[in-house]
Amino acid sequence: MEIKILIPIVFGVLSGWLVNYLADVLPRTRKFTQPVCPSCGSPIQPGGYLLFKRCQECKRFPKPRSWIVLIGMPILSILFWFFHRESIPYWLSLTISTFFTVVLIIDVEYRVILNPVSVAGIILGLGSGIYLRSGADIFHGIWSTLAGGAAGFLVMLAFYYLGTLYVKAMAKRNRIQADEVALGFGDVNLAGIIGLIVGWPAIFASLFFAILGGGIISLVVMLTLILARRFKAFTAIPYAPFLILGACYLLFVIP
Repeated sequence: MEIKILIPIVFGVLSGWLVNYLADVLPRTRKFTQPVCPSCGSPIQPGGYLLFKRCQECKRFPKPRSWIVLIGMPILSILFWFFHRESIPYWLSLTISTFFTVVLIIDVEYRVILNPVSVAGIILGLGSGIYLRSGADIFHGIWSTLAGGAAGFLVMLAFYYLGTLYVKAMAKRNRIQADEVALGFGDVNLAGIIGLIVGWPAIFASLFFAILGGGIISLVVMLTLILARRFKAFTAIPYAPFLILGACYLLFVIP
């Protein structure tokens, strides 16, 4: 038992390093490159990056997010190791959660879901979706995977266009300039990826939880801004965290 516990810890640490690296370099270069200091832009050597050392030029430490991820991913890995569902093995649970964490961090920090990340998600969604469908009696192989992906994409695409029309109509009515959009097209792609993973008809439950969570959090944020007298019309809130929350609740929490 004492030796086996090292397995999820090691893989959790590796996952945390990977998440931090991808979240640091992909928004800047869209490819695998050497990480740089977010403050001064100086290149960071691999050893210094992995050990979270100060930047040699400006002497600043890495973002607090780096520490949070490196602590959180091993904890998540241990939980998956001991409590994963029989239909979703440990390695797949950790892989899916690693992908979701990369998407969440980039969306929160940069308000974008990158196309290269979406392509990787489609590959992961197809592979894991087909695997999950073939391993559970209530699903039906590749067709459930493809139908779930198509449904997630099309439903969110409809919300994307409805949101765009609503923002334009309200901006015209109030004679103001609206620079933000209700949803980004990356959210549409993410919904399709989640549909591939959870399949048909579970995608509708996943979207329901996402919409419910997004509505509650958005209401709390809006009321907080109003009370603080900082509310601004058409304030955008990243929606990827809610899509991910709905998918994770469906995949890892509901029995």
